[in-house]
Amino acid sequence: MNDNNKQLKLAFIGGGNNSAVGYVHFAASQLDNKFAVVAGAFSRDPDENRATAQRWGVSKQHLYNNWEELVEQEKDHVDAFVILTPTPHHIKVITKLLRANLPIICEKALVTGPTEVAEIEACYDKNKHFLAVTYNYSGYAMVRELKHLVKQGALGTIQKIHLEMPQEGFRRPPDIAGRSSMPQAWRLKDFEVPTICLDLGVHLHHLSTYLLEIEPTETIAQFTNHSQYPNLIDDVNMLLNYPNNIRGSMWMSKTAIGHRNGLQIRIYGDKGSARWFQLNPDELELNYNNGRREILDRAGQCEYANQFRYNRMKPGHPAGFVEAFSNLYSDIHMELSLFKAGERKNKDYVFGLEQASHGLNLFLAAKLSVISGSWEQIEV
Repeated sequence: MNDNNKQLKLAFIGGGNNSAVGYVHFAASQLDNKFAVVAGAFSRDPDENRATAQRWGVSKQHLYNNWEELVEQEKDHVDAFVILTPTPHHIKVITKLLRANLPIICEKALVTGPTEVAEIEACYDKNKHFLAVTYNYSGYAMVRELKHLVKQGALGTIQKIHLEMPQEGFRRPPDIAGRSSMPQAWRLKDFEVPTICLDLGVHLHHLSTYLLEIEPTETIAQFTNHSQYPNLIDDVNMLLNYPNNIRGSMWMSKTAIGHRNGLQIRIYGDKGSARWFQLNPDELELNYNNGRREILDRAGQCEYANQFRYNRMKPGHPAGFVEAFSNLYSDIHMELSLFKAGERKNKDYVFGLEQASHGLNLFLAAKLSVISGSWEQIEV
Protein backbone atom coordinates (compact mmCIF):
# COMPACT_ATOMS: atom_id res chain seq x y z
CA MET A 1 0.00 0.00 0.00
CA ASN A 2 1.37 3.42 -0.92
CA ASP A 3 2.18 5.74 2.00
CA ASN A 4 2.48 9.20 0.55
CA ASN A 5 3.29 10.68 3.98
CA LYS A 6 6.39 8.60 4.62
CA GLN A 7 9.61 10.60 4.37
CA LEU A 8 11.94 9.13 1.76
CA LYS A 9 15.73 9.13 1.87
CA LEU A 10 17.94 10.69 -0.81
CA ALA A 11 21.62 10.49 -1.68
CA PHE A 12 23.07 13.37 -3.70
CA ILE A 13 25.68 12.87 -6.41
CA GLY A 14 27.12 16.35 -6.90
CA GLY A 15 25.26 19.44 -5.73
CA GLY A 16 27.82 20.76 -3.27
CA ASN A 17 28.13 24.30 -1.93
CA ASN A 18 29.96 25.34 -5.11
CA SER A 19 27.25 23.88 -7.38
CA ALA A 20 24.83 26.00 -9.40
CA VAL A 21 21.83 23.84 -8.48
CA GLY A 22 22.66 21.85 -5.35
CA TYR A 23 21.24 24.13 -2.69
CA VAL A 24 18.01 24.67 -4.65
CA HIS A 25 17.46 20.90 -4.85
CA PHE A 26 18.25 20.51 -1.16
CA ALA A 27 15.94 23.33 -0.08
CA ALA A 28 13.10 22.22 -2.38
CA SER A 29 13.29 18.61 -1.24
CA GLN A 30 13.04 19.73 2.40
CA LEU A 31 10.27 22.33 2.13
CA ASP A 32 7.33 19.97 2.54
CA ASN A 33 9.17 17.43 4.69
CA LYS A 34 8.85 14.77 1.99
CA PHE A 35 12.53 13.84 1.77
CA ALA A 36 15.67 13.67 3.88
CA VAL A 37 19.13 14.01 2.33
CA VAL A 38 21.05 11.38 4.28
CA ALA A 39 24.14 10.68 2.15
CA GLY A 40 26.21 12.20 -0.59
CA ALA A 41 29.30 12.61 -2.69
CA PHE A 42 28.71 16.34 -3.13
CA SER A 43 31.96 17.56 -4.64
CA ARG A 44 35.28 16.29 -5.96
CA ASP A 45 36.90 18.98 -3.80
CA PRO A 46 37.31 17.31 -0.36
CA ASP A 47 36.93 20.57 1.52
CA GLU A 48 33.74 21.50 -0.34
CA ASN A 49 32.45 17.96 0.12
CA ARG A 50 32.92 18.09 3.89
CA ALA A 51 31.57 21.64 4.18
CA THR A 52 28.40 20.70 2.27
CA ALA A 53 27.80 17.65 4.48
CA GLN A 54 28.21 19.77 7.61
CA ARG A 55 25.88 22.46 6.29
CA TRP A 56 23.15 19.93 5.46
CA GLY A 57 23.57 17.72 8.50
CA VAL A 58 24.88 14.64 6.68
CA SER A 59 27.02 12.52 8.97
CA LYS A 60 30.64 11.67 8.16
CA GLN A 61 29.68 7.99 7.98
CA HIS A 62 27.51 8.72 4.95
CA LEU A 63 29.85 11.14 3.17
CA TYR A 64 31.92 9.80 0.26
CA ASN A 65 34.74 11.16 -1.84
CA ASN A 66 33.52 9.49 -5.04
CA TRP A 67 30.08 8.67 -6.33
CA GLU A 68 30.84 5.02 -7.15
CA GLU A 69 31.59 4.30 -3.49
CA LEU A 70 28.44 6.21 -2.49
CA VAL A 71 26.29 4.02 -4.75
CA GLU A 72 27.88 0.80 -3.54
CA GLN A 73 27.59 1.63 0.15
CA GLU A 74 24.16 3.33 0.16
CA LYS A 75 22.19 1.42 -2.48
CA ASP A 76 20.31 -0.57 0.15
CA HIS A 77 19.75 2.39 2.49
CA VAL A 78 18.29 5.18 0.34
CA ASP A 79 15.16 5.48 -1.78
CA ALA A 80 16.70 7.38 -4.70
CA PHE A 81 19.91 8.92 -5.99
CA VAL A 82 19.79 12.55 -7.14
CA ILE A 83 22.19 13.40 -9.98
CA LEU A 84 23.38 17.01 -9.78
CA THR A 85 26.67 16.87 -11.66
CA PRO A 86 27.15 18.87 -14.89
CA THR A 87 25.14 17.46 -17.79
CA PRO A 88 28.14 15.94 -19.67
CA HIS A 89 28.82 13.73 -16.63
CA HIS A 90 25.27 12.35 -16.34
CA ILE A 91 25.47 9.44 -18.78
CA LYS A 92 28.01 7.38 -16.84
CA VAL A 93 26.12 7.78 -13.56
CA ILE A 94 22.67 7.13 -15.08
CA THR A 95 23.68 3.93 -16.84
CA LYS A 96 25.37 2.55 -13.72
CA LEU A 97 22.32 3.28 -11.57
CA LEU A 98 19.94 1.78 -14.13
CA ARG A 99 21.97 -1.41 -14.38
CA ALA A 100 21.73 -1.67 -10.59
CA ASN A 101 17.94 -1.02 -10.76
CA LEU A 102 18.23 2.03 -8.49
CA PRO A 103 15.72 4.94 -8.64
CA ILE A 104 17.04 8.17 -10.17
CA ILE A 105 16.10 11.83 -9.88
CA CYS A 106 18.17 13.78 -12.42
CA GLU A 107 18.68 17.49 -12.95
CA LYS A 108 17.92 18.59 -16.50
CA ALA A 109 19.17 18.24 -19.13
CA LEU A 110 19.16 14.46 -18.87
CA VAL A 111 22.14 14.05 -21.23
CA THR A 112 23.88 15.97 -24.03
CA GLY A 113 21.99 14.60 -27.03
CA PRO A 114 20.16 11.73 -28.76
CA THR A 115 23.30 9.57 -28.99
CA GLU A 116 23.52 9.42 -25.19
CA VAL A 117 19.76 8.85 -24.97
CA ALA A 118 20.30 5.71 -27.07
CA GLU A 119 22.86 4.51 -24.50
CA ILE A 120 20.26 4.92 -21.76
CA GLU A 121 17.55 3.20 -23.79
CA ALA A 122 19.82 0.17 -24.14
CA CYS A 123 19.62 -0.46 -20.39
CA TYR A 124 16.28 1.17 -19.50
CA ASP A 125 13.10 -0.77 -18.76
CA LYS A 126 10.09 1.43 -18.01
CA ASN A 127 8.48 -1.41 -16.07
CA LYS A 128 11.27 -1.70 -13.52
CA HIS A 129 13.14 1.61 -13.55
CA PHE A 130 12.31 4.95 -11.95
CA LEU A 131 13.83 7.95 -13.73
CA ALA A 132 12.53 11.47 -13.09
CA VAL A 133 14.02 14.57 -14.73
CA THR A 134 13.53 17.87 -12.90
CA TYR A 135 11.84 20.56 -14.99
CA ASN A 136 10.73 22.85 -12.20
CA TYR A 137 8.96 25.68 -14.06
CA SER A 138 5.82 23.61 -14.53
CA GLY A 139 5.73 23.47 -10.73
CA TYR A 140 4.54 27.08 -10.52
CA ALA A 141 0.93 27.24 -9.34
CA MET A 142 -0.25 29.57 -12.09
CA VAL A 143 1.42 27.50 -14.82
CA ARG A 144 -0.60 24.57 -13.53
CA GLU A 145 -3.69 26.79 -13.52
CA LEU A 146 -2.90 27.68 -17.14
CA LYS A 147 -2.70 24.00 -18.06
CA HIS A 148 -6.08 23.47 -16.43
CA LEU A 149 -7.58 26.37 -18.43
CA VAL A 150 -6.17 25.01 -21.69
CA LYS A 151 -7.45 21.52 -20.96
CA GLN A 152 -10.91 22.81 -20.01
CA GLY A 153 -11.13 24.72 -23.30
CA ALA A 154 -11.27 28.18 -21.70
CA LEU A 155 -9.07 29.58 -24.49
CA GLY A 156 -10.86 27.63 -27.21
CA THR A 157 -8.96 25.73 -29.87
CA ILE A 158 -5.25 26.45 -29.42
CA GLN A 159 -3.63 28.06 -32.45
CA LYS A 160 -0.27 29.47 -31.33
CA ILE A 161 2.27 29.10 -28.52
CA HIS A 162 5.34 31.30 -28.04
CA LEU A 163 7.97 30.64 -25.40
CA GLU A 164 11.09 32.60 -24.58
CA MET A 165 13.87 32.51 -22.02
CA PRO A 166 16.31 35.40 -22.52
CA GLN A 167 19.15 35.82 -20.04
CA GLU A 168 22.16 38.14 -19.85
CA GLY A 169 24.68 35.86 -18.15
CA PHE A 170 27.29 35.83 -20.95
CA ARG A 171 27.25 39.63 -21.20
CA ARG A 172 26.64 40.52 -17.59
CA PRO A 173 27.48 37.68 -15.20
CA PRO A 174 25.02 37.60 -12.29
CA ASP A 175 26.12 39.04 -8.97
CA ILE A 176 25.15 36.58 -6.26
CA ALA A 177 25.64 37.73 -2.66
CA GLY A 178 28.29 40.21 -3.75
CA ARG A 179 30.21 37.70 -5.86
CA SER A 180 30.32 37.66 -9.63
CA SER A 181 29.24 34.24 -10.89
CA MET A 182 31.06 33.30 -14.09
CA PRO A 183 29.74 30.56 -16.40
CA GLN A 184 30.82 27.03 -15.54
CA ALA A 185 33.45 25.61 -17.90
CA TRP A 186 31.12 22.93 -19.33
CA ARG A 187 28.66 25.62 -20.40
CA LEU A 188 31.32 27.21 -22.62
CA LYS A 189 31.42 24.40 -25.19
CA ASP A 190 28.73 22.82 -27.34
CA PHE A 191 27.99 19.10 -27.58
CA GLU A 192 25.78 17.06 -29.90
CA VAL A 193 23.08 19.59 -29.02
CA PRO A 194 24.12 23.22 -28.32
CA THR A 195 24.61 23.72 -24.60
CA ILE A 196 22.18 26.66 -24.48
CA CYS A 197 19.49 24.20 -25.58
CA LEU A 198 20.50 21.83 -22.78
CA ASP A 199 20.50 24.69 -20.29
CA LEU A 200 17.46 26.75 -21.35
CA GLY A 201 15.81 25.07 -24.33
CA VAL A 202 14.77 21.90 -22.54
CA HIS A 203 12.67 24.04 -20.19
CA LEU A 204 10.85 25.62 -23.12
CA HIS A 205 10.26 22.27 -24.76
CA HIS A 206 8.98 20.84 -21.49
CA LEU A 207 6.56 23.73 -20.95
CA SER A 208 5.17 23.48 -24.47
CA THR A 209 4.65 19.73 -24.14
CA TYR A 210 3.22 20.10 -20.64
CA LEU A 211 0.65 22.70 -21.75
CA LEU A 212 -0.30 21.29 -25.15
CA GLU A 213 0.20 17.57 -24.45
CA ILE A 214 1.60 17.15 -27.97
CA GLU A 215 5.09 17.28 -29.45
CA PRO A 216 6.23 19.58 -32.29
CA THR A 217 6.70 17.84 -35.62
CA GLU A 218 9.14 20.12 -37.48
CA THR A 219 11.32 23.16 -36.93
CA ILE A 220 13.52 25.72 -38.62
CA ALA A 221 16.11 27.54 -36.55
CA GLN A 222 18.72 30.26 -36.43
CA PHE A 223 21.79 29.91 -34.19
CA THR A 224 23.94 32.92 -33.33
CA ASN A 225 27.06 33.86 -31.38
CA HIS A 226 26.90 37.31 -29.75
CA SER A 227 29.21 36.73 -26.79
CA GLN A 228 32.92 36.94 -26.14
CA TYR A 229 33.10 33.14 -26.20
CA PRO A 230 33.99 32.13 -29.78
CA ASN A 231 32.34 29.22 -31.60
CA LEU A 232 29.63 28.95 -28.95
CA ILE A 233 25.92 29.19 -29.70
CA ASP A 234 24.44 31.71 -27.26
CA ASP A 235 21.24 32.85 -28.99
CA VAL A 236 18.64 30.59 -30.62
CA ASN A 237 15.46 31.41 -32.52
CA MET A 238 13.16 28.60 -33.64
CA LEU A 239 9.86 28.33 -35.48
CA LEU A 240 7.79 25.24 -34.76
CA ASN A 241 4.91 23.31 -36.30
CA TYR A 242 2.72 21.16 -34.10
CA PRO A 243 -0.13 18.78 -34.94
CA ASN A 244 -3.63 20.24 -35.24
CA ASN A 245 -2.32 23.22 -37.22
CA ILE A 246 -0.73 24.80 -34.12
CA ARG A 247 2.22 27.11 -34.76
CA GLY A 248 4.88 28.12 -32.27
CA SER A 249 8.22 29.70 -31.58
CA MET A 250 11.05 29.53 -29.06
CA TRP A 251 13.71 32.11 -28.26
CA MET A 252 16.52 31.51 -25.81
CA SER A 253 19.53 33.72 -25.21
CA LYS A 254 22.51 34.15 -22.89
CA THR A 255 23.34 37.59 -24.32
CA ALA A 256 20.10 39.57 -23.83
CA ILE A 257 21.21 42.38 -21.55
CA GLY A 258 18.49 43.45 -19.15
CA HIS A 259 17.00 40.00 -18.69
CA ARG A 260 17.98 38.24 -15.47
CA ASN A 261 15.64 35.44 -16.50
CA GLY A 262 12.91 36.53 -18.90
CA LEU A 263 11.00 33.26 -19.08
CA GLN A 264 7.61 33.94 -20.65
CA ILE A 265 4.77 31.85 -22.04
CA ARG A 266 2.17 33.21 -24.45
CA ILE A 267 -0.56 30.92 -25.71
CA TYR A 268 -3.42 31.84 -28.07
CA GLY A 269 -6.70 30.11 -28.84
CA ASP A 270 -9.72 31.14 -30.90
CA LYS A 271 -11.60 32.23 -27.76
CA GLY A 272 -8.84 33.74 -25.66
CA SER A 273 -5.15 34.04 -24.83
CA ALA A 274 -2.93 33.77 -21.77
CA ARG A 275 0.43 35.16 -20.73
CA TRP A 276 2.63 34.06 -17.82
CA PHE A 277 5.89 35.79 -16.90
CA GLN A 278 8.22 34.07 -14.44
CA LEU A 279 9.32 37.30 -12.71
CA ASN A 280 5.66 37.89 -11.79
CA PRO A 281 4.80 34.27 -11.06
CA ASP A 282 1.55 34.58 -9.13
CA GLU A 283 -0.35 36.30 -11.93
CA LEU A 284 -1.82 34.94 -15.14
CA GLU A 285 -2.91 37.50 -17.74
CA LEU A 286 -6.02 36.41 -19.64
CA ASN A 287 -7.75 38.02 -22.62
CA TYR A 288 -10.98 36.88 -24.26
CA ASN A 289 -12.57 37.44 -27.65
CA ASN A 290 -15.44 39.42 -26.12
CA GLY A 291 -12.96 42.08 -25.05
CA ARG A 292 -12.77 41.03 -21.40
CA ARG A 293 -9.34 41.22 -19.78
CA GLU A 294 -8.45 39.55 -16.51
CA ILE A 295 -5.51 39.24 -14.15
CA LEU A 296 -5.91 35.96 -12.29
CA ASP A 297 -3.88 35.23 -9.16
CA ARG A 298 -4.19 32.79 -6.27
CA ALA A 299 -6.75 35.08 -4.61
CA GLY A 300 -8.92 34.96 -7.73
CA GLN A 301 -11.31 32.29 -8.87
CA CYS A 302 -8.66 29.67 -9.53
CA GLU A 303 -9.98 26.21 -10.26
CA TYR A 304 -6.65 24.45 -9.78
CA ALA A 305 -4.13 26.73 -8.04
CA ASN A 306 -6.52 27.17 -5.10
CA GLN A 307 -5.35 23.84 -3.63
CA PHE A 308 -3.74 23.98 -0.20
CA ARG A 309 -0.46 22.59 -1.55
CA TYR A 310 0.01 25.69 -3.72
CA ASN A 311 -0.80 28.14 -0.95
CA ARG A 312 1.91 27.78 1.67
CA MET A 313 1.44 31.51 2.20
CA LYS A 314 -1.61 33.59 1.44
CA PRO A 315 -1.92 35.53 -1.86
CA GLY A 316 0.04 38.75 -1.89
CA HIS A 317 3.14 36.82 -0.85
CA PRO A 318 4.26 35.42 -4.22
CA ALA A 319 5.36 31.82 -4.42
CA GLY A 320 8.69 31.62 -6.23
CA PHE A 321 11.34 29.40 -7.72
CA VAL A 322 12.07 27.22 -4.68
CA GLU A 323 8.37 26.70 -3.98
CA ALA A 324 7.82 25.63 -7.60
CA PHE A 325 10.72 23.21 -7.28
CA SER A 326 9.23 21.92 -4.04
CA ASN A 327 5.91 21.29 -5.79
CA LEU A 328 7.80 19.11 -8.25
CA TYR A 329 9.62 17.30 -5.44
CA SER A 330 6.26 16.59 -3.80
CA ASP A 331 5.05 15.12 -7.10
CA ILE A 332 8.22 13.04 -7.36
CA HIS A 333 7.64 11.82 -3.80
CA MET A 334 4.16 10.61 -4.73
CA GLU A 335 5.39 8.91 -7.91
CA LEU A 336 8.36 7.31 -6.16
CA SER A 337 6.15 6.08 -3.31
CA LEU A 338 3.79 4.51 -5.85
CA PHE A 339 6.73 2.97 -7.69
CA LYS A 340 8.15 1.46 -4.51
CA ALA A 341 4.71 0.05 -3.67
CA GLY A 342 4.50 -1.58 -7.10
CA GLU A 343 1.58 0.59 -8.17
CA ARG A 344 1.00 2.35 -11.50
CA LYS A 345 2.54 5.81 -11.80
CA ASN A 346 0.23 8.51 -13.12
CA LYS A 347 2.97 10.89 -14.32
CA ASP A 348 0.76 13.99 -14.28
CA TYR A 349 3.73 16.17 -13.42
CA VAL A 350 6.77 13.89 -13.34
CA PHE A 351 8.55 13.38 -16.65
CA GLY A 352 11.42 11.10 -17.54
CA LEU A 353 13.26 9.52 -20.43
CA GLU A 354 10.53 9.84 -23.07
CA GLN A 355 10.10 13.59 -22.81
CA ALA A 356 13.83 14.17 -22.42
CA SER A 357 14.37 12.22 -25.64
CA HIS A 358 11.74 14.25 -27.51
CA GLY A 359 13.34 17.50 -26.39
CA LEU A 360 16.84 16.49 -27.44
CA ASN A 361 15.52 15.29 -30.81
CA LEU A 362 13.87 18.71 -31.24
CA PHE A 363 17.14 20.56 -30.71
CA LEU A 364 19.10 18.18 -32.92
CA ALA A 365 16.55 18.89 -35.67
CA ALA A 366 17.08 22.61 -35.05
CA LYS A 367 20.82 22.11 -35.49
CA LEU A 368 20.25 20.21 -38.73
CA SER A 369 17.96 22.99 -39.99
CA VAL A 370 20.72 25.55 -39.47
CA ILE A 371 22.95 23.40 -41.68
CA SER A 372 20.30 22.76 -44.34
CA GLY A 373 18.66 26.18 -44.19
CA SER A 374 15.24 24.53 -44.33
CA TRP A 375 12.56 22.95 -42.17
CA GLU A 376 13.57 19.67 -40.57
CA GLN A 377 11.34 16.88 -39.30
CA ILE A 378 11.72 16.04 -35.62
CA GLU A 379 12.37 12.38 -34.96
CA VAL A 380 9.79 10.77 -32.71
